[in-house]
Amino acid sequence: MRNAVRWVALAIATALVTVAVGAVGLPSPALFAALLVGLVYALRSDVTLVPAPTVAAGAQAMVGVAMGASFDAESLTELGGRWLGVAVVVLGTLAVSLLAGLVLAAVTGVDRPTALLGLVAGGASGIVSMADELRADARLVAFMQYARVLVVVLVAPIVVALFLGGSHGGRAGAEAGDAGLAADLAYAGGACAGGLALARLLPIPAGTVLLPMIVAAVLSGTGLTGDAAVPALVQDVAFALVGLQVGLRFTPATVRLARRILPAVVASIAALIAACAGLAVVLVAMTGVTYADAYLATTPGGLYAVLATALDGGGTDPAFVLAVQALRLLIMVLAAPLLVRLLLRTRHGRAPEPGPAETASYPP
Repeated sequence: MRNAVRWVALAIATALVTVAVGAVGLPSPALFAALLVGLVYALRSDVTLVPAPTVAAGAQAMVGVAMGASFDAESLTELGGRWLGVAVVVLGTLAVSLLAGLVLAAVTGVDRPTALLGLVAGGASGIVSMADELRADARLVAFMQYARVLVVVLVAPIVVALFLGGSHGGRAGAEAGDAGLAADLAYAGGACAGGLALARLLPIPAGTVLLPMIVAAVLSGTGLTGDAAVPALVQDVAFALVGLQVGLRFTPATVRLARRILPAVVASIAALIAACAGLAVVLVAMTGVTYADAYLATTPGGLYAVLATALDGGGTDPAFVLAVQALRLLIMVLAAPLLVRLLLRTRHGRAPEPGPAETASYPP
């Protein structure tokens, strides 16, 4: 009974903090807020709270569905004959992310799965959701992922406004169609259930996130579900549950470790942003777009803030920016778990079995 009261209190606190975080303008405010609430509770309470496994799996699956629902086949047609340049920079971003993770692991002593996932440039909520299945420490992955998002969100608009001739008061984004609440719920529930059923049959890395995402992306991209999307409240609840299950596992030892590696993480993020700015030069040479559009299209994360900057006059071709960013996010979330396991197999001779993160220097 007391645990039920604690969960209700956490839910209320998460809702209030979500409103505050959303007002600041940070992406995925429900996940970010729940992470903070769970962290504060874990550090101040002697009573451990753990979400039921079925609830945790359902939340992770719904995060995957929400990401897959953002896939729009029409936006990819905006790439036209510029596919080769886009493919080069997307794969280049993935390679740079993994290299940064390997360097961070070597410099700080953080285990490789955690360092690699922590610096994957895209899909923060999905990457955090799959951390456990790849034997990474989800707490540190979340810390690094949201540090990356925060830095990109702060830096991108400033760079465009000060150095790339961006202006404000530009175009407004088109509003998405509305299929109705019943159709939205059917789409979200069906994609979630279908993805989880596939995850039971296909034991792939992070299947509880990836397979629902693929099912949702196929339904959305083929137009079979019309304008159906994941209802905002359902998405927020799923993001909040993922944030809570990560935040609730923080300990004083984890916070001390995060503080110790913070300089190295910030340096890695800065190097990642600089490398992606260099890839933007390649994109300009191969596609002929303006550097402002190329820079916004290749930023390592901060999707919603970047699109807002592009739509607000920061670039000349927001549709191109959206197409490249959507493709980057999809490739990152699909490829990251497979490549992480491949790198670990190369190092150890075999891939580790899925399970909780093993971190000797900081207890779970």
